[in-house]
Amino acid sequence: MELSPFPFQGPLDPRQVRGRDDLLADLARRIAERRVTALVGPRRYGKTTVLRRLASEKGRTVVWVDLYEVTSIADVAARFDQALAVSSGGVFGSLIERIAATLSVNLGVLRIDLRGPARDRPDPALSLSALLEVLVTAASRHQTLLVIDEFSFVSRIPEAAGMLRTALQHHYRELGIVFAGSQPAMMRTLFTSRSEPFYGQADLVEIGPLTQPALTEIIQKGFTSTKRKPGPVARIVYQMTDGHPMRAMQYADRCWTETPQGAVATAETAVEALDQLRRSEAEPLERIFSSFTGSEKALLRSVAVSGSVYGAEAALLGVLGGAAARARRKLVDSGDFIETGTGVKITDPFLADWIRGRFPL
Repeated sequence: MELSPFPFQGPLDPRQVRGRDDLLADLARRIAERRVTALVGPRRYGKTTVLRRLASEKGRTVVWVDLYEVTSIADVAARFDQALAVSSGGVFGSLIERIAATLSVNLGVLRIDLRGPARDRPDPALSLSALLEVLVTAASRHQTLLVIDEFSFVSRIPEAAGMLRTALQHHYRELGIVFAGSQPAMMRTLFTSRSEPFYGQADLVEIGPLTQPALTEIIQKGFTSTKRKPGPVARIVYQMTDGHPMRAMQYADRCWTETPQGAVATAETAVEALDQLRRSEAEPLERIFSSFTGSEKALLRSVAVSGSVYGAEAALLGVLGGAAARARRKLVDSGDFIETGTGVKITDPFLADWIRGRFPL
């Protein structure tokens, strides 16, 4: 069975990263220089895949902590415990285990211990403090990259952010540290607001959409390597997706599927592929749209049609003044809107397309 050259589902294999050479080089330089970095961008923009590519480089020891949907100190401690336990094996793993034993930390079982009888449960804050001591002690003896993914969720637990800052701030020259998060506005707040523990503690690096030249090269190589010609597909895909990484690959994949070996894709191929995607994505997009509040739905409809949150469409839909401002801020914070130089746009081009097709206004 022939595999598509345009994988798009979930974080990709590190070897499948394409169109991100400049970003990869910039991040690699920052890590080498021990510059604490926060990688910021909406969901499905490829942050995790890019970081996995960096983590896969030979000779690099990585501790990867995923804070997705953490809600408590116990959650955060369990994630760090899991990350350090996964690092066992090899030279670094042996070092981690020795240091943990010295500090009386039993790796890999904290989640179970926290579910035990109340009288026997360890204190989550003390557990997190001990785990961070294991990490920084190991990093002082072995070159280590710490990746904290979905860091924006730590905003729910202010005391956790403070503990992480206290434990890590004196070890920036020993640890390479990259934070990443899919809530761009919150990530910026965490590092630029004076009230936040990590204020001024990281350089913000944006991961943007794929450029048209990068997307064109990806599509041309994908088609030609599988004995097909892309015709106008690259231009049409870019126009439809505006370089949204996941959606661009999804659309390119469907165009590729509709093009037999030895054939040339046409504009009609792209139209048929888009029609198929619209049908297959209609139900999940409707569920996504249904999850928004009334004001958010109205604002999404207004922006999908006019690109404005305060124009005639917004007035006709009954979302004005304070309600519009609050809905706009929430949609920006969640990453469903991207702020541009002139206003906002819907992050997911397929959602915007679905809204325009679903509603008469």
